[in-house]
Amino acid sequence: MGKFFKGTVVLNKKLGVKKNNPAYSTGLEWGGFSSTKILSLSPVDGKGIASVYQTTEADYETVVRQATQAQKTWQTWPAPKRGEVVRQLGDAFRSHKEALGQLVSYEMGKSLQEGLGEVQEIIDICDFATGLSRQLYGLTLPSERPAHRMFEQWLPLGVVGIISAFNFPVAVWSWNAMIALVCGNSTIWKPSEKTPLCAVAVMHIVRETLRSNRVPEGVLCMIQGDRTAGEWISRDPRISLVSATGSVRMGREVAREVASRLGKALLELGGNNAIIITPTANLKIVLAGTVFGAVGTAGQRCTSTRRLIIHESIYDQVVQALIKAYKQLKIGNPLDPSNHCGPLIDAGAVHAYLAALEKIRQSGGKLLTPSGSLKGKGFESGCYVRPCIAAVVPSMEIVQTETFAPILYVMKYKTLEEAIAIQNGVPQGLSSAIMTNELREAEMFLSAQGSDCGIANVNIGTSGAEIGGAFGGEKETGGGRESGSDAWKAYMRRQTSTINYSESLPLAQGIRFEV
Repeated sequence: MGKFFKGTVVLNKKLGVKKNNPAYSTGLEWGGFSSTKILSLSPVDGKGIASVYQTTEADYETVVRQATQAQKTWQTWPAPKRGEVVRQLGDAFRSHKEALGQLVSYEMGKSLQEGLGEVQEIIDICDFATGLSRQLYGLTLPSERPAHRMFEQWLPLGVVGIISAFNFPVAVWSWNAMIALVCGNSTIWKPSEKTPLCAVAVMHIVRETLRSNRVPEGVLCMIQGDRTAGEWISRDPRISLVSATGSVRMGREVAREVASRLGKALLELGGNNAIIITPTANLKIVLAGTVFGAVGTAGQRCTSTRRLIIHESIYDQVVQALIKAYKQLKIGNPLDPSNHCGPLIDAGAVHAYLAALEKIRQSGGKLLTPSGSLKGKGFESGCYVRPCIAAVVPSMEIVQTETFAPILYVMKYKTLEEAIAIQNGVPQGLSSAIMTNELREAEMFLSAQGSDCGIANVNIGTSGAEIGGAFGGEKETGGGRESGSDAWKAYMRRQTSTINYSESLPLAQGIRFEV
């Protein structure tokens, strides 16, 4: 990575960070940084963890030139050899899983188990990409001309820009970067300015593997900064693909900039995910899937469960069971495994949560559980809130929007057709689920007349996608697909080729041209 790793860390000595912990490596002296620093504040306790130097525009130019040059060499490596490097990267993350998982938990605020699980996703996608490196299949097509062979092949795109969000500070990068690597691309990562240290730690972990394999310097790059740095990537015609994860507002801006230069964009944006609860549903599965989906990561997943659409015949039973379950939730330091829910990312997220509660009241909704901010010992950061349940009707404006917080809306339905219409009746289309033991209901939900989301589950919640499946959604979610299945095709360009091995030049469609 050398001087092109633009993320030198200045640690806060008061925190007592261990220097032998690879997630907190220090001593980088790669110059050319701006004097502006990004201070990472932990939402767990409100303390400053460390500062990261912000990338200048001149540094960005250097990074892009290096990434472009490195890619020209990297694409000549056989794909299985590129896959071997990715396999070794997976082993590096295995070695540092605990340290990186702790940092993810502390800097972002998700539970330690979720932090460790996020690192496991990196390991899993490395395994997937390693196998994929031997399966970048093309097609052989029948030609209408004699003595001709026609085929399709997939070739590297070039430089891939990755703009990631705070809620998954390392996993989403890996979904893109590991697939892009085996496809023969170089990558430039712009992590969220709210979780810069996780990205720094990732770059430390991968550095030695890349060097030991003599990977061209610049194949994996990172820049640090705010939305301006993201704009550099979006507007740059040297960036062949921009993969952006974040809000719908951000996605619109990226899409507009990339489209203006006729570039390629892969967007993973908002989710307003619902679970339909039918009369035959297993209540135990309903509770587990709903509570984890609504409360996990303090409701800050793009796949978080935001709406529960319950059949009127079991509405009271389900709601009372949920209220009882919410009373048992433990909120506090996410590094304590006894706690179910940690903090929101920052004061702005808390403000959005409180504003949503007020809008629920003004719209005639009813809060069924205690809500609001938590104060006092253990909540000094000011980022802790109570997960809550609100009874609403589907037409309320607040229900149509995504609040990145642990607010669960409950509503009634009479027929399955009505429930599906409610489920689909929002601008977002990421994840969805139905809880049922009725085959007809499950099949209808999964049919063309059913869920309009990119993810549709039966007797599974909306959260917790596996890396083997293509991840993404429709409508305002952006239409992008990352991770598994054939999502790799987004990181390559398709080329149709024909070879004429005859002694003449027959033309297509029987056209004759005499010379």
